[in-house]
Amino acid sequence: MLNIIGARWQQGYRTMRYPDGPPPELPVRFAGRPTVELGKCRSDCRRCADSCPTDAVETGSDGRFASLDLGKCLFCRDCQRACPESAIDFTREYRLAASQREALKMTSGSEPSAVKIADELHRILGRALRLRQVSAGGCNACEADANVLNTVGWDLSRFGIQFVASPRHADGLLVTGPVPGNMKLALEKTYHAVPSPKIVIAVGACAISGGPYAGHEEVCNGAGSVVPVDVMVPGCPPHPLTLLHALLSVIGRIA
Repeated sequence: MLNIIGARWQQGYRTMRYPDGPPPELPVRFAGRPTVELGKCRSDCRRCADSCPTDAVETGSDGRFASLDLGKCLFCRDCQRACPESAIDFTREYRLAASQREALKMTSGSEPSAVKIADELHRILGRALRLRQVSAGGCNACEADANVLNTVGWDLSRFGIQFVASPRHADGLLVTGPVPGNMKLALEKTYHAVPSPKIVIAVGACAISGGPYAGHEEVCNGAGSVVPVDVMVPGCPPHPLTLLHALLSVIGRIA
């Protein structure tokens, strides 16, 4: 027992100081909000759009880049690799969440999106937030990164944010997965079991748009087709820092 106490003492304070301090170091291969240099884009190219597995990239009538839908994007970098002019780059910007679906459709810049919830909802949920996590056909990647926030390095509970077992004890839902038909009724019932007012956070490309399963007859193309969604957190999966920033934005801890 003394050895355990001694080892823990040597480890010191292990919880990151974000948002009061700098964010944790991101992995080398981290792919954040993309940016596009339109001046490099060729006409009649369309290679970025043709390479995208989820049709997240759209081109104009001239074949040049028009927009990239972060709600569909898997951050796989296929468009970056396909571009012959290296016009597309994935930055280190981790602030990706938004409250409006249209806000996730970027043209060229890398400015972070905004999370804005109703004033009345913020007044009630601004001090603490209890969420029921619903895995609606997810592959467990988004679920795993959400669970990371409960570890000692992130310590989500220090902000008054916790995951709870019952929707009746929750302030809202955190939904992952494309919502297959077999989960539609379960998601609806879970949503209605949460007391009003409530919030729904869709995490990951699958929960926002259906991800790679969009258009399949067995899925509902994300949570928004079943329940009203207030906040969307892009990624496949979103990095824990991206999700933490979104949650802190909901309770007004950061802008």
